[in-house]
Amino acid sequence: MQRQNWLITGVSTGLGRAFAQAALTAGHTVVGTVRSEEDLRAFEGLKPGYARGRILDVTDDHAVSDVITEVERGVGPLDVVIANAGYGLEGTFEETPLAEVRRQFEINVFGAVATLQAALPHMRRRRRGHLMAVTSMGGLMAVPGMSAYCGSKFALEGILEALGKEVAQFGIHVTAIEPGSFRTDWAGRSMTRAARTIDDYDELFDPIREARQKASGNQLGNPAKAGEAVVRIASVDQPPAHLVLGSDALRLVTTARTAVDEDIRAWETLSRTTDFDEGAQL
Repeated sequence: MQRQNWLITGVSTGLGRAFAQAALTAGHTVVGTVRSEEDLRAFEGLKPGYARGRILDVTDDHAVSDVITEVERGVGPLDVVIANAGYGLEGTFEETPLAEVRRQFEINVFGAVATLQAALPHMRRRRRGHLMAVTSMGGLMAVPGMSAYCGSKFALEGILEALGKEVAQFGIHVTAIEPGSFRTDWAGRSMTRAARTIDDYDELFDPIREARQKASGNQLGNPAKAGEAVVRIASVDQPPAHLVLGSDALRLVTTARTAVDEDIRAWETLSRTTDFDEGAQL
């Protein structure tokens, strides 16, 4: 396998750490972003000389650009960039404060966009590279009580799909990584939860929140295997635009996409009635 330079945001814990460990095990150099000196030392201790830590807040656009420019000059040309930093926000749509929705998008969407935009010019000049971002199965289907989170991931999915079509001409690949439930802290201490204020939602939402908390730490998905899967697609000539990870994600995404297809078919006749008699087809 050809040795590569990787940059992954959010490697302190969770899937970001698993992706980094898998890449390091494969012999790659990994620059991982963290939020503290303590996390930086812990990350660099994984494989001294190959694990390179950088402290970064992905919501600071200028800092993101500066870090990637410095890495390109000091570590070497980046072959793989994974915008992984993000978090979950749980709460019904009506109960979630707008400020929390904005914060969710600021990190999950704009933080990822800043990372990919900063790396893209370097890859475009070289006519090669692989840009990835971690969306979620929640970027292809939605569940009650996660409207802000799913909304942020749906937005990122659309950005990545369009981006992939724009940069394919330059030999640059784009992959949306869509994990299901993995055995990380995502649904535990890493989850932000909006306060419950409206009892009309209790019957629907309380069992969902309870089940998620109960399952935390016992999810089906194995982070180490997710890391191996991501390393694998970074080594192939034609990587996928979408990488669904986990059997639960496969089941739930397939069910959701089938429901969309059924709606389209059921209302196809009405959809066609909104055309002019003549006009340009896209």
